[in-house]
Amino acid sequence: MEKQKVIVGLSGGVDSSVAALLLLEQGHQVEGLFMKNWEEDDDEDYCAAAVDLKDAAVVCDTLNIKLHTINFSSEYWDRVF
Repeated sequence: MEKQKVIVGLSGGVDSSVAALLLLEQGHQVEGLFMKNWEEDDDEDYCAAAVDLKDAAVVCDTLNIKLHTINFSSEYWDRVF
């Protein structure tokens, strides 16, 4: 099978992290993509997306792959609600 460039949606969780690892082990050129889909800051300035992004960045650093980030918050708001 021909090795391909693969973009993996990374949440910072176990499932997407293992998917990226398995693709790397198969010899694919893997890059991560973190998508912020919601603006969720609360009264205490806590934002779960910031924590998730940090986790995704740690995964990419560990696997030595590039991380891309994109904010889809406005598109999500406009098209889902």
